[in-house]
Amino acid sequence: MKQKAEGFERASVTYIIYAFAAVFEIAGCFAFWAWLKLEKSIWWLAPGMVSLVLFAWLLTLVPSEVAGRTFAAYGGIYILASLLWLWLVEARVPDRYDIGGALICLAGASLILFAPRG
Repeated sequence: MKQKAEGFERASVTYIIYAFAAVFEIAGCFAFWAWLKLEKSIWWLAPGMVSLVLFAWLLTLVPSEVAGRTFAAYGGIYILASLLWLWLVEARVPDRYDIGGALICLAGASLILFAPRG
């Protein structure tokens, strides 16, 4: 029972870290997008760079032994967060293909990160 609780706690912590990392990564990338494509001030880059540093730091907090697996699993969360950004910030509703694709990616991310390995 204790092992199941530890597994649930590890998964919860991982998804929370990934969620915050995704917000910081998307916000940081959006700052560059806004500067280059939306003609916003170059000052948008300052908080964007801070945001990207926080994103990278957060990924180091994921309880995983190897970086590549951590980054691969994060990709599924990033896709979901990007679609939420599309909806909440850019006011574009994701379609059924966006949602279906995100669910497939989340399943893959979970398999990569939490599969039993010996």
